[in-house]
Amino acid sequence: MEADVADFIHYCQVEKGLSENTIRSYNRDLHQYMKHINRTAIENAGQIERSHVVDYLYSLKEAGRSASTIARNISSIRAFHQFLLREQRSQKDPSELVEIPKGERKLPDFLSVSEVERLLQAADGTTPFAIRNKAMLELMYATGIRVSELCNLTTRDIHLHMGFIHCIGKGNKERIIPLGKEAADALERYTNKARLPLMKNKRHDTLFVNHHGEQLSRQGFWKILKATAEKAAITKKLTPHTLRHSFATHLLENGADLRAVQEMLGHADISTTQIYTHVSNHKLKDVYVHFHPRA
Repeated sequence: MEADVADFIHYCQVEKGLSENTIRSYNRDLHQYMKHINRTAIENAGQIERSHVVDYLYSLKEAGRSASTIARNISSIRAFHQFLLREQRSQKDPSELVEIPKGERKLPDFLSVSEVERLLQAADGTTPFAIRNKAMLELMYATGIRVSELCNLTTRDIHLHMGFIHCIGKGNKERIIPLGKEAADALERYTNKARLPLMKNKRHDTLFVNHHGEQLSRQGFWKILKATAEKAAITKKLTPHTLRHSFATHLLENGADLRAVQEMLGHADISTTQIYTHVSNHKLKDVYVHFHPRA
């Protein structure tokens, strides 16, 4: 069965072209699933029944896993069994009738406009590293791109004079995102003054590099963001995704079209983008309560 999992992962990588994060999640979920199945007398995946799947999901619930984690595991297991069915390694999908739990959809954390300003001001500096950090933060807030997308940008993806960036997101989907003046200025300063010294004579077109002159990792950006937030005295829980949430929330609060925001974020389904309308509505309620004389 481990060979089946390996073949499925290879299929997702090569034929479906799924993102590294999705592949990693599938790998982790399915190896845990197989570990549970191997405790039974089952010898091949074709012998797995719905009761085995339900028993595994119940064990996750007993271990205190959240509804969203269980839902993600069901998706991984279902994708795996559908693959086995298509490859004729199994005659049925035992996960087909398993219901996905509906977890409470949490409102995303985001920064206020003033907090974003403080964060960006805290990144100011004249060293190559400071110029790089400022450019990355300005770009993240200006475009709402994911941190993985930021780290994978190349010099060919930046079109400063035309005012946009070219981004390849989940599932290798391409999108064009407008670029504001502040972000464009910060990027131009980085490419003209800081990138070459940081490259250390390396030859590649990765846009943002670390102190070795190689591609900056997601973990590296997270450390930079954390240090900058501390300098800005921002006490909110802050992750790279918080800047993406802030980008979307501020656009909608200022009257942006939901479809346009969906396009810029690269969401396949508009229902994913609609979570930000709830954030905006929540703010409207606060304003009403604060200012209406009979609220």
